[in-house]
Amino acid sequence: MATTTLDEPQNATPLGELDLHHLDWNTPGFATDPYPHFEAARAKHPWLAKADEGIVVHGYQAIRDLMDMDDKLRPSFDGIVEILGAKGTPWGRFTEEQMLALGAAEHKVLRDTFAARFTPRYANQIRPLMRANMERLLNEWLPKGEFDFAEFSSYYPVSVMTQMIGAPLDAIPGLRHSLETLGLAYSLDPKLEPALQEAIVHIDGFCQGLIEQRRANPHGEGDEQDLLDILLDASREGGISDRRLADVLIFLFVAGYDTSKNVLTFMMREMTHHPDIYKRCADDADYCRKTVEEFLRFFNPSHSFRFTDAEIVYDGVILPKDTMLFFSLNQSGRDPKVFDRPEVFDPERQIDPRHRQLAFGLGKHMCLGQYIARAQLQEGLSMLAQNLRDPKVAGDVAYRPFPGLWGLEKLPISCETA
Repeated sequence: MATTTLDEPQNATPLGELDLHHLDWNTPGFATDPYPHFEAARAKHPWLAKADEGIVVHGYQAIRDLMDMDDKLRPSFDGIVEILGAKGTPWGRFTEEQMLALGAAEHKVLRDTFAARFTPRYANQIRPLMRANMERLLNEWLPKGEFDFAEFSSYYPVSVMTQMIGAPLDAIPGLRHSLETLGLAYSLDPKLEPALQEAIVHIDGFCQGLIEQRRANPHGEGDEQDLLDILLDASREGGISDRRLADVLIFLFVAGYDTSKNVLTFMMREMTHHPDIYKRCADDADYCRKTVEEFLRFFNPSHSFRFTDAEIVYDGVILPKDTMLFFSLNQSGRDPKVFDRPEVFDPERQIDPRHRQLAFGLGKHMCLGQYIARAQLQEGLSMLAQNLRDPKVAGDVAYRPFPGLWGLEKLPISCETA
């Protein structure tokens, strides 16, 4: 295992002297199949590559070790805002002040205030709500026989979240449109900036309005609490402002939407290659759970970004202060030094507990809604396998940009109903 230190640089190589593979996100076909490009990167260095915007960390153990150095890293969202020319705008404000972007002290206050509410028990309590939403969507879409599964799956997480906070279902189309746009932000394309402003203004107005309405008309004593009630109670106890609470709601919408939608869509495409796995998921809940967990290793839509806040010496490399690091979480599960035949999708794969998938991050930045996301994917896959039979890809697929929240933009499928 690599050692980390700040006081023994004499035997290490400065980053600038390394001959690293250059990952050009704009290469034709990169988003369609990034894995060969990262294999080429590994051939030059086991855990580092370079891109126009910074340094890419792609090795599993390096990602684990470096992301754990919270005292030597700082959020890089201000850098992303600068790349997109969005300083002083509504989207720029949200991006620089959202939960992940805050300094250690403020982040701890927010996390301590809300984390205890996002438990496995709570996720299990809302599984019926997840199933009800998937059933409603299946009843609406399955009679078509052929449809874009990427579009179908996009309605699942936003419907669940909307009902979790007690919002009306007619808010879903507008929220979905805004979330689709916001998910493209980390592709780092400045041309998206006007659309990002429109999207954040819409969802921010929705969240602030919902908070104001609930404060004015709280649920009565004895009424069942929804997630918004829980968050309002927590914010009062923790002294959290409504501005911060609205940002937390936006963050939960964005994070939950992209992860669940992209993973579910990519998982459906993979299931078209593994009909036996898919059929078994219909009847075996434990196997379905294993399938979801293996898929989170096999495919992950996200990256994480940090700046080095001090010089770091790691595994023989000197990383200078103020280096932009792209932690390629979606490549961590494909590291051949950690996973045997990482390109093979196998729900029965035996995983060393030290090498669990990193889809939900690490440490204090572990995804707040990870238990909800897991439950949502498990319930979604199970109900799909029970009701959407014999899925087949029925046309050309399209991909979202890399390195943003990567995934399938379009997945036309045909199917039979149960």
